[in-house]
Amino acid sequence: MMALVPRSLAFDLTRAEVLATGNVVPDPARCVQCGICSYNCPLGLDVRAYAWRGEPIADAHCLTCGQCVARCPRGALRFAPTDAQKRGGC
Repeated sequence: MMALVPRSLAFDLTRAEVLATGNVVPDPARCVQCGICSYNCPLGLDVRAYAWRGEPIADAHCLTCGQCVARCPRGALRFAPTDAQKRGGC
């Protein structure tokens, strides 16, 4: 049986806020275009193309499930709030 790991409520709220209001953001300098991110996307989004251009994955189909972030061998992807969220917009 698996043991439950206690987590802070603040951590869960912060993570939930980023997932709900943010995007996956690439660091194009770290990306080597291996395609593992795109291969592991459950919706088949071309995450690699966004990473190559250095653009946040702003596709409405993106679930922010984190598969691309977790699988990237170079750590080139991360979750970050959108620009609208930083400015206090919708």
